[in-house]
Amino acid sequence: MAVKDGVDPEMQIVGFRGDYFELSDKGKHKIKHLIYPVPNPAFPFLGVHFTRMHDGEIECGPNAVFVFKREGYGKLSFNLKDTLQALLYKGTWKLFMREWRFGLDEYKRAFSKRLFLKRLQGLIPSLEMDDLKPGRSGVRAMALGPEGEMIDDFKIEYKNNSIHVLNAPSPAATSALAIGEEVSEMAQKYFIEGIKSDVPVN
Repeated sequence: MAVKDGVDPEMQIVGFRGDYFELSDKGKHKIKHLIYPVPNPAFPFLGVHFTRMHDGEIECGPNAVFVFKREGYGKLSFNLKDTLQALLYKGTWKLFMREWRFGLDEYKRAFSKRLFLKRLQGLIPSLEMDDLKPGRSGVRAMALGPEGEMIDDFKIEYKNNSIHVLNAPSPAATSALAIGEEVSEMAQKYFIEGIKSDVPVN
């Protein structure tokens, strides 16, 4: 919508899937709280962590792999249009070339429970293979700049009498009120104050 409105976002949204496991009944007693790693400042992905859910289940993961479909929740999900849109963007290839080792390791874990377990054992060494059972997956819409940089900040722009939220990364849900406040202030500035002062708003 922003592009159709004449906005140059200077970025491309590219999808990354995160796969999760859940702890089996055998392994649940090993986790009593949320466990998070020290984040890697080079990547906006949090890395594997343990999250106790509202229903008592405990999720562990995720990894982060490029998806070939915008809603590619399955490991083999594919859509030609979505894939071409992502791969024809130069920023995607610059990210791939710069971080190919990281990407390869993430893909290996996507297809190997043993390697996924090894990463989880970095936080909980006592975990064993039968402590894990398959869980859900999610897709993160990652904004990439033209040099392959991951834009891990909010980006809201005004143009042609419209306000566009171009990027709202995690924690977008918990930041919803702050985002709403920013949009409200922009609306006040461009739609109300601009009209009252007879200043063109487009």
